[in-house]
Amino acid sequence: MSQVTIYTTRHCPYCVSTKRLLSSKGVAPVEIDVEQSAAALAEMMQRSGRRTVPQIFVDDMHVGGFDDLASLNDKGSLDALLRD
Repeated sequence: MSQVTIYTTRHCPYCVSTKRLLSSKGVAPVEIDVEQSAAALAEMMQRSGRRTVPQIFVDDMHVGGFDDLASLNDKGSLDALLRD
């Protein structure tokens, strides 16, 4: 199974939704809280080119935010992506 990394904050409802969707797929992501670390925020911005959370990566591929993840799921593409 692919490794999923999400950059989050504690109070982000989209982060909660992301974790809930991934959990329903049997995925326990690596979670990096950017609220607690300026270095983690800088890393997220460098990797994704974005400042908002969540930012989701499957292995080294940037998926985007929650809406992007949900769209992949709705299209039926998420399961295959997680298995690679």
